[in-house]
Amino acid sequence: MAATSARSVAWQWLAVAAAVAAASLIGGTPAEARRGGKESIGFYELRRGEFSVVVTNWGATILTVNLPDKNGHIDDVVLGYKDIGSYVNDTTYFGALVGRVANRIAGGRFTVKGHAFHTYKNDGNNTLHGGHRGFNQVFWSVRERATGHFPYITFYYRSYDGEQGFPGALDVLVTYKIDGDYSFSVTMYARPVDDGKPTPVNLAQHTYWNLRGHGNGTILDHSVQIFASAVTPVGAGLIPTGAVSPVSGTPFDFRAPAAPGARIADVPGGGYDINYVLDGEADGQGVRKVAVVSEPTSGRVLELWSDQPGLQFYTGNFLKGDEGKGGARYVKHGGLCLETQDYPDAVHNAKFPTEIYRKGQEYKHYMLYKFSLAKK
Repeated sequence: MAATSARSVAWQWLAVAAAVAAASLIGGTPAEARRGGKESIGFYELRRGEFSVVVTNWGATILTVNLPDKNGHIDDVVLGYKDIGSYVNDTTYFGALVGRVANRIAGGRFTVKGHAFHTYKNDGNNTLHGGHRGFNQVFWSVRERATGHFPYITFYYRSYDGEQGFPGALDVLVTYKIDGDYSFSVTMYARPVDDGKPTPVNLAQHTYWNLRGHGNGTILDHSVQIFASAVTPVGAGLIPTGAVSPVSGTPFDFRAPAAPGARIADVPGGGYDINYVLDGEADGQGVRKVAVVSEPTSGRVLELWSDQPGLQFYTGNFLKGDEGKGGARYVKHGGLCLETQDYPDAVHNAKFPTEIYRKGQEYKHYMLYKFSLAKK
C-alpha cells in the first residue's frame, strides 16, 4: 500500500465521522443511533509525524495504525472493516476493547461468595469476550482528550448491574495515547460501583496485526517471540484445563523468534489460540517486555510491553475472506492478535490469578506498543 493509500483510508474514516451525528453509515448504525438516542459515533485521530492511530467510541475500537516501512511507505498495519456498520454485531472483534471478561467463561456460569451468576452464552455453551453485547458493542463517552506532542483520548463506560449476567455496576476507562515518535499505549481501569457485589473483570485489546500492511497476505512468515515458558492448555471449547504446561519441546515454544507457519500444522485446531504464562521480572511499575513481532519485507518491528500475567496469542484462524478497509480481503491467518490478560476462565480455577474485584478495589491493565525498523 502506498503512502497516499494508507493516509486516504484514515481520512476516509475521519470524513465519515463528520457526517455521522447518529444518522446512517453504509451498512447501518448501532440500534441506539437509529432510535435517535443521545449517543453518537465519533472518530478520533492521534498523530505524531507520520505515525497515527484512529479510534472510535463504538466499542473503544482501534480502526487504523499507520506507520512507515523501511522504504518510507506508510501502511495501515491493523485489520478492520470498511465501515462502522460492519462492526455492529461483529464476532471477529477487530480492534475492539473486550470485556467485562475477555476470553471464555466455561458454561456461561460462575459463582462468587456462594451466589451463582449466569452470563450470556455466545460461543456454544460458553461466554466469550463478555457476551453477545460486550464492551465492544456499546457506545463509550469521551471523558478527556488532548492534542500536542503526546496526544491521547480517554473513553468511559458505565456497565450496569446485570449486564450480560455480570453482577454489580462497573466504571470502566480506557486511554489511548501516543507516547513517542513510534509508540502508543493503552491503559485500562475498572472500578466496581456497588457494595456487596464483587465481579470478575478481565479486559483485553483485540487488535489484529499484519506488519506488512492489512490485507497483504498472511502473518505466517512473521517472526514472533513470546517471553513465556508455559501455556494454559485447553480442552473442548478452548476452555483451559486448569494445568500450566511448559512450552519446551512443543509447537507453542516462541521463546526464540520463530515463524508461526513453521509449526502451525502441528497445532490442534488449525492455528494458535492459547494463553501464555508470561515470564520475566517486572520493573517498578509492573511492566516488562512480553512479545516481539517482526516482518522481513517491510522491516517493521513491534515490541509489546505489559503488566499482565498472561497473553493470548491468536493467528486469525477464523478469518474467511472477510471484507475489510479499502476492499481488502482478510484470508485465514491474515492477522495475529497479542492480547495481554488475566488467565482465561479464572473464575473456575482457584490456582489462576484472581480476577474478582470488589468496591474499593481497582483493576488496572497497561500495554505499550513500540514500533521500529529492523537493523540491517
